[in-house]
Amino acid sequence: MKGFRGAFLDFIGDPFYLSELESVRYFPDGLLVIENGIIQALGNYVDICAIYPNISVTHYRDRLILPGFIDTHIHFPQTEMISAYGEQLLEWLNKYTFPTERKFKEKTYAKKIAAFCLDELLKNGTTTALVLTTVFPESTDAFFEEARDRNLRMIAGKVMMDRNAPDYLKDTAKSSYEETKNLIHKWHQNDRLLYAVTPRFAATSTEEQLQLAGQLLQEFPDVYLHTHLSENVKEVAWIKELFPHCTNYLDVYDRAGLVCDRSIFAHGIQLSEAEFKRLSEANSTISFCPTSNLFLGSGLFKLNRAKSPEEPIKVGLGTDVGAGTSFSLLQTANEGYKVSQLQGHKLSPFQALFLVTLGGARALNLEEKIGNFDKGKEADFIVINLQAMPLLALRNRGEIPKTVEEIGDRIFALMMLGDDRAISETYILGDRVSPSVSSTPNTIQ
Repeated sequence: MKGFRGAFLDFIGDPFYLSELESVRYFPDGLLVIENGIIQALGNYVDICAIYPNISVTHYRDRLILPGFIDTHIHFPQTEMISAYGEQLLEWLNKYTFPTERKFKEKTYAKKIAAFCLDELLKNGTTTALVLTTVFPESTDAFFEEARDRNLRMIAGKVMMDRNAPDYLKDTAKSSYEETKNLIHKWHQNDRLLYAVTPRFAATSTEEQLQLAGQLLQEFPDVYLHTHLSENVKEVAWIKELFPHCTNYLDVYDRAGLVCDRSIFAHGIQLSEAEFKRLSEANSTISFCPTSNLFLGSGLFKLNRAKSPEEPIKVGLGTDVGAGTSFSLLQTANEGYKVSQLQGHKLSPFQALFLVTLGGARALNLEEKIGNFDKGKEADFIVINLQAMPLLALRNRGEIPKTVEEIGDRIFALMMLGDDRAISETYILGDRVSPSVSSTPNTIQ
């Protein structure tokens, strides 16, 4: 049993629907108690210390402690092609993405990039992510092995695509079913690892492959469905050509049994009202990926519509590396704020922070395991330096605030100005981890 002292902030409700006082839990001088990686207590230091007088306490003075960040959409094989110039979605896939992913049939190479990617996530305070690998099962094994070595709670899946891709990246409907089934048996619920059935997007799957993906969800009802939806105008038009009998893009997935409460759809920029309604009805999730959406010129996600009280949809934030331009969920939230501003809406600092903590956990149906500091949850958390850089120190000068309103202002500045330098420490199950940087750019060839 051990304790951590500092300023603690987490969420007990959704600030999109509740007031800050109802949704935010803040202890300017708090104590977190952990035993065997599981949270036992959180409260004011003087109160909790009296209950646990003999535990060893690590004191983070002038630091803010948050639950670990949750990334709801990222491609680990695209780590090395981040910031590829000049194209929109479909051209970008063909010019940059597919040739890069070809390398990942070689498991040794895939492990190097997986290690680098996971270390970057940890350095940026991300402790859980929903991850696409490649069409090659070797790349999925590589990612899960590296995640298991770090004792991380991660969700991942082999990409399924049997058409409209280079021959060297295509599987078949039958082979994707069999390979995915084997990977589920091997990795789902293995330590802290979980599996997502992952057709890349409707354009690269035949109807037979999508139907078999739906069959996998029936056979394994506690796995996830992870894919892309309605990202780009040209993509949506292409889907209409490929599936003329479907009423809209989401209907392609719905007819295959892929729209459910464990389905995560990345982007959702061009969604119709009917699709928003269906996603709400199914209790599905949208991963909002603002840095990617802006980088590829895909459009502005209607966050305000997705979080409407009348027809709410679960939403998480995704970096979407490598179309996304940063591993930092702080910088991702920064761009999300601007996307909302461009549409005449405000994304508050607490709403943004909710999306990458408890909101992200709810988006991934993991709110019983992670997302806040409730008793019984897994102790993945991060220590934040609100004055990590000179400009941030000038903006956030002074002691840790005593009120929710004041800490909200500091968090907003952190969101606008912060990056991995603001993450002082990352803890996994109560143990401090330092990214190993086991694969540096000079060693990856």
